[in-house]
Amino acid sequence: AVGPELKTTGTVKNARGKLVLPGLIDTHAHVYENVTGVFGLNADQVGIRSGVTTVVDQGGASALTFLGFRKFIAEPATTRVLSFISIYLAGGLMGHSHAGLYGPHGIDVTATARAIDENRDLVKGIKTHAEVGGYSRWGLELLRLAKEASRRAHVPVYIHLGGMWPIAKDASPNADAILDEVLPLLDPGDVLAHPFTRHPGAFVSGAGTVHPAIAEAVKRGVRIDVGRGVHFSIEKARIVLDAGILPFTLGADLHGFAVKRVKEEGRAATNGERLVAPFSLHQAMSELLALGVPLVEVVKMVTSNAAKLLGLEKEIGTLAPGTAADVSVVRLERGEWTVRDASGAELRLGERIRPDFAVREGVVKKSDSPLVPEVVTAAA
Repeated sequence: AVGPELKTTGTVKNARGKLVLPGLIDTHAHVYENVTGVFGLNADQVGIRSGVTTVVDQGGASALTFLGFRKFIAEPATTRVLSFISIYLAGGLMGHSHAGLYGPHGIDVTATARAIDENRDLVKGIKTHAEVGGYSRWGLELLRLAKEASRRAHVPVYIHLGGMWPIAKDASPNADAILDEVLPLLDPGDVLAHPFTRHPGAFVSGAGTVHPAIAEAVKRGVRIDVGRGVHFSIEKARIVLDAGILPFTLGADLHGFAVKRVKEEGRAATNGERLVAPFSLHQAMSELLALGVPLVEVVKMVTSNAAKLLGLEKEIGTLAPGTAADVSVVRLERGEWTVRDASGAELRLGERIRPDFAVREGVVKKSDSPLVPEVVTAAA
C-alpha cells in the first residue's frame, strides 16, 4: 500500500531522506556459482545483499544443466533469480573461455526450446553471441540458431556484441560490417548488449561513429541493454548517448573474472578470501547519471523497463498498490568522486547511488554484500 500514516503491526524501516524504489532488476548477471567456475558469483551477494531484488543470469545454464541451476541456485536464493538460457549445450563454462565448445556443433535447438517450455517460470530468453571472434569462424550461424529456438519458444534473444573470442587463424573479418547482418535477423523484443564496449564489432565503428541502423532497429522494437562489464568505455558511452541512443535496460555484467580475491581472514572474508568488486549495478547507474542521463530514466532502466523486458511488469518493477512488496531503498549522495574505465579514462561523479536495504517476500536485507564497492574509484 502507498499512502500517508499507514497502520501496520509489522516492522517499520525508516527511509527518510532516501529513495524508495521498486526492487532493482539486474538484467545481466552471472550467478551459476561453481558450475561455471570462478566466473559465477553468489546470487544473493549479487542480488538482495547488494540491494537488488531480481537478477537475470545471462547464459550460465543450458538445456543440459538447467535442473541444477533451478535446484542449487534459483530455489535456495532469497533473490529472485531468472535466466536467459544459453543456446550452447555447454552453457557458460568458465565464462565461455574455450571457443571450441561454442560453435554450431554445440547447439541443439530442439533441446533448448524444450528446456524453455519446461521452465518458463525461470527462463525469460536465450543468450547468444554475434561477436567478431565467433563471426570469423561460423559467420552468424550462432545467432540464426538462437533465433530459430527463440521463435519456437516465443522468447527474445540477448546478443553479446563486441569482440570476445580470438579471431580465427588466417581470418580477417570486417568488425564494422557485423551489425549489417545482425539487425535484419532480429525481432521486436530482442536485446542488443554492450553498446558502450571498447571492443570492435558493436555500436561504435572504427571511425568513431554509431552504426546508422541502430536507431531504426530501436524504432521497430529492438532493445538495448548496457551490460556494463569490464569492457565499458567512457568514450564509447559518450558517442552512443550523444547520438541519441538510450539503452532500455541496465545490466551490470559483474562476474568472477572481474572480482579480485584477496587473501584475508575476518568477518568479510569467505574461505579466507575478501572479495573486491571493481563496479556494481549502483555504480553503473551513477555513471549514467554523470554521462547526462536523467535520474528518472536510469531508474526506469533497472525497474519498469527491465520488468517489461522479462514480461513481468505486473509483478515486479513497480510500487503499485496491490503488488507484493519488492523494494530497494537507496541513498543519493552528493560529492566528488572519480571512476575510471579499463583504458584509464576518467569520469567525474557529482552524485552517486548507494544501496541501503532491500525487501523481497517479507525479508528485509541490509546491503552488506562484499561485492558492493566501498569507494567508487576502482578501475574496471
